[in-house]
Amino acid sequence: MDELIERNKNINRGFRKLIVWREAIDLYVYVSKKIYIINNISFKVKGQVEDSVFSVHSNIAEGYGRRSLKENINFNNYALGSLAENYSQVYALLKAEKIDRKWFDIYDGKHFSLENKLIAYNKSQIKILKEKGTWNDDYTLREDEINYE
Repeated sequence: MDELIERNKNINRGFRKLIVWREAIDLYVYVSKKIYIINNISFKVKGQVEDSVFSVHSNIAEGYGRRSLKENINFNNYALGSLAENYSQVYALLKAEKIDRKWFDIYDGKHFSLENKLIAYNKSQIKILKEKGTWNDDYTLREDEINYE
């Protein structure tokens, strides 16, 4: 599948090289594979859990595609909000004993890693905004410009 990310490159698809976007995709895959095989969760709840985790990578991509640093930061904040929403939903399912602890622990590790990287990515974008006041004019965002710590 990664060969799909490497083909048909252009200035609007630069988000595909972001670690946060790739981890958000991975978290979506992990959650969606589990949530739909569980029989004791209503279809409505499954949909809400899937929607919240799906919107994380979507917001990262949309913010990047807007080509505005302020909008990128704003959409990263939406992605962080969706991450928080998803964590709350999954934690509630754990407390209700609808999902097992082992699966939750793996989820929590993946979620925490993504959350920290997304916070750091947003901080790096805010720093660029304060220093330069604008988006990178050549429509590229180099991975070395992002500090994930």
